[in-house]
Amino acid sequence: MFGRLGAPEIILILVVIILLFGAKKLPDMARSLGKSARILKSEAKAMKSEGQDSAPAGPPSTDEQPPAQRTIQAAPGDVTSSRPVTEPTDTTKR
Repeated sequence: MFGRLGAPEIILILVVIILLFGAKKLPDMARSLGKSARILKSEAKAMKSEGQDSAPAGPPSTDEQPPAQRTIQAAPGDVTSSRPVTEPTDTTKR
C-alpha cells in the first residue's frame, strides 16, 4: 500500500521529527528511552530467574522468611533514579 521508503522519505521524516521536538530534546529523549529499556530488560531477567528459582520442589514450608527488598539499579553515574521496589505479596488462600 505505502511502498518502500527511500532516502528522500526517510530524510523528510527525520526533518519533521527534529522540527516537532527540537534538536535539544532529542538526546534527552533517546537517553531516557535507553534508561527505560535497560530497566525493563533487568526486570524481565529478574522475573525469569525468579520463575526458574521458585519451581515447586515439594510442599511449601512455614518457616520461610520474606524475600529481601530489591532495588532497581540506575545507569552508572546516575544515583538519583535508584529506587527500592516493593514486591506484591499473595495473601489469598486457595
